[in-house]
Amino acid sequence: MDSLKGRSLLTWLDYEADEIRFLLDLSRQVKEDRVNGHKKPPQQRFTGKTLALLFEKRSTRTRCAFETAFGEEGGHPVFLSTADIQLGDKESIEDTARVLGRMFSAIQFRGFKQSTVEALAVYSSIPVYNGLTDDFHPTQVLADIMSMEENFGSLKGRKLCFVGDGRNNVARSLMVISAKLGVHFTVITPPELNPDETLLERCLSFSAVSGSELRVTPDTSETAGADAIYTDVWASMGEEDKKAQRTALLHPYQVNKTLMAKTGRPDTIFLHCLPAVKGEEVTAEIIEGPMSRVWDEAENRKHTIKAIMLATLGCL
Repeated sequence: MDSLKGRSLLTWLDYEADEIRFLLDLSRQVKEDRVNGHKKPPQQRFTGKTLALLFEKRSTRTRCAFETAFGEEGGHPVFLSTADIQLGDKESIEDTARVLGRMFSAIQFRGFKQSTVEALAVYSSIPVYNGLTDDFHPTQVLADIMSMEENFGSLKGRKLCFVGDGRNNVARSLMVISAKLGVHFTVITPPELNPDETLLERCLSFSAVSGSELRVTPDTSETAGADAIYTDVWASMGEEDKKAQRTALLHPYQVNKTLMAKTGRPDTIFLHCLPAVKGEEVTAEIIEGPMSRVWDEAENRKHTIKAIMLATLGCL
């Protein structure tokens, strides 16, 4: 798809439904190619290309997905933490972006401020991928949606419920991508943690086109009929000082056997972006049980990230 070449991925707000659909289909093909890799030599579509991996926050899945996806296709990923470069410290983000834009083919950023990844995209003039900010986590939710589609065979009209902190980056990103793709999305959260109204209004405009139904409620009985239940940690990275407050607010929203039973369906699946704190936002019997698809999600981070880079770097 020509419209994707040279594009950054900062949030799904900037992508059309058909572009997201193309990336999902490409992700599935990438995964099939890897599964069948013993039948033909691996392709080397990133040969001669370089990827700067900028990390303010620690990572398991995001770092490993970007490094392995880029490296096994012949590209050269370079890991750069805040201990390695002057990002926003002795050198401005704008100047760092200008330098990296002249040396690399693309940049991945995982950190705190959405404004940082946006500045990198503006000043580097190369594709920039948001590996997580406090506002959005777009590469994660593409893998989540892919995992739902693998399980149910279709997306449109499926019901996805996020139970927990409705303001966090995953909940916000799921709302955007669901609204674009026609997935019915319900945020089940205490009122203190509702997603912001501005983003909700934007997503409602997308859902009017796709047919998605969006709801925000404190009532866990709204999980009835859900195809998938999703949760995340109660205190995100950088919010550790709020842990006691969040635990008190979110304890009634723990995903456990009782909550899963409220769906009324034996085929409801459980999703989580990981890492999980077992015994807090989710019980061990759920995340380790037959309803769990979290390890599929984790693997799909690699396939979806590879697809995003193939399309935006023009390597198809």
